Amino acid sequence: MSAVDVTSVALRPARPFSSRFFRSELGMIFGRRRNQVALVVLAAVPILIAVAVKLSTPRPGDGGPQFISQITQNGVFVAFSTLTIVIPIFLPLAVAVVSGDSLAGEAGSGTLRYLLVVPVSRARLLAVKYASTVVFATAATMLISLVGVVIGLIMFPGGSATLLSGATVGMGEVLWRLFLSSLYIAAGMAALAAIGLFISTLVEASVAAMATTAGLAIVIQVLDSVPQLHVIQPYLVSHYWLSFGDLLRTPMVTDDVVKGLFVALAYIGIFGSLAWARFGGKDVSS
Repeated sequence: MSAVDVTSVALRPARPFSSRFFRSELGMIFGRRRNQVALVVLAAVPILIAVAVKLSTPRPGDGGPQFISQITQNGVFVAFSTLTIVIPIFLPLAVAVVSGDSLAGEAGSGTLRYLLVVPVSRARLLAVKYASTVVFATAATMLISLVGVVIGLIMFPGGSATLLSGATVGMGEVLWRLFLSSLYIAAGMAALAAIGLFISTLVEASVAAMATTAGLAIVIQVLDSVPQLHVIQPYLVSHYWLSFGDLLRTPMVTDDVVKGLFVALAYIGIFGSLAWARFGGKDVSS
């Protein structure tokens, strides 16, 4: 939030149920150039995948990421393939940048202490920062899916599709499952955003918070790939991120999806509480 925004808020009476602060935060996040670049890069991934598949024409049974071989049968699978590719690094990196900057950016620029003297409680400030990050994560996920569907249907056939279980369903059912998959992935990113928010309360340099959150996401996924650590892997925030593939079966296999949602809620609760405990007693007067 800029100094002008802070001044304008300070001159107005407190409105506990006003969405102005939230809308201002969303405007700042989506108006920031680096976040716009991140969205453009994420939107470009499905286009690159569609072009690559169009030029190479993979066959069923070929190697590569999940869903790639099904793109030529139905263009909607461009979206599923892109989600599989961006989940390990690109999408967590974008979320890490926004969540890491949420409070550390305000502290580094000196605007955080001004925010706390206007009629905004620390709890509300923290909630708005987190909610805005979740909106960005959800928007980024939905953007990938939308661009994937559009470019996929432009370059490849549409209509009915064969799911991972071998059943054939109509286009509407495929799009519905893509929507559910996108929401599930957004929930996983919301858990990472809670971690980033907590880290952002610990430092005053936004770059440090961004790098720490992104690095932690990568380290966690490395740990998740080591077979010897199978005991702790179900409790890692990234363990169930790719389980959205189970939604592409008939009937839907929701065991891992439900576990993934519980893990995400647990991380949101734990790190949200830690962020509130840290930020609630943080001295920002200097």
